[in-house]
Amino acid sequence: MKREKGQKFSQKHGTQTNLNPSIKDKILAHAKGSEMACAVAFKLVKEINQPPAKIGKAVDLLEIKLTKCQLGLFGYKPQKKIVTPKLPVDPKLEDAIRQVLVDGNLSCEHAWDIALKLGVSKMTVSAACEALNIKIRPCQLGAF
Repeated sequence: MKREKGQKFSQKHGTQTNLNPSIKDKILAHAKGSEMACAVAFKLVKEINQPPAKIGKAVDLLEIKLTKCQLGLFGYKPQKKIVTPKLPVDPKLEDAIRQVLVDGNLSCEHAWDIALKLGVSKMTVSAACEALNIKIRPCQLGAF
């Protein structure tokens, strides 16, 4: 679910959403103030054996801002987004991306899978998407 500009992160989930106390404690222990890097959130995914969407939702409910997207799409200062188009795009990479598009978009999860399968960095996949004008969404953590 997308957050509207100016809206608190928790508001995108409604008022009837509860937060598991043990997940809350783990997130608060790993957050740096009111921020948490994407990589740290995924460390928690493995550590507490919960799906990324559940961790992302809990982070939102705690009004913690996700930063440093591993695909370079958000959370960097001062430019916010650090990924840039990389041409030429390797034909194998382009084919792998195009095979899993949904409504013209590549999911974050598929981007990670492609990177692992082809032995390239996640940023290489997102840079190819930038060059091909393909949006990456949705985010596994629900940030976008």
